[in-house]
Amino acid sequence: MRHYETVFILSPVLSSDEIKASIAKYRSFLMKRNATIAHEEEIGLKPLAYQIKHKKNGVYHLIEFISEPGLIKELEVTYARDETVLRFLTFALDKHALAHNMERRSNEKRESKKEL
Repeated sequence: MRHYETVFILSPVLSSDEIKASIAKYRSFLMKRNATIAHEEEIGLKPLAYQIKHKKNGVYHLIEFISEPGLIKELEVTYARDETVLRFLTFALDKHALAHNMERRSNEKRESKKEL
């Protein structure tokens, strides 16, 4: 089992319900294939560095999960077949990236507690 992080960009023309449905689709895809979701982050609507399919913005979503390596190819084929996904990237996390993610999340929790 390895740690992975996947980021996908959805089309900005989707309604909020369609965006939630697409995110739920990929979450359930991973869970049905015995992947454990470690962290999920809804980044939201952001401008793209360059136009993709005539779109200047995209809805970003990140999922950090633990699974077998064979699942990655199947996940990326599913992304490629989905017309609502503009771009995607999945990569394996090493121990340094895992430590960085844990530190970043703990810093975010501390900052949110300060705001209260």
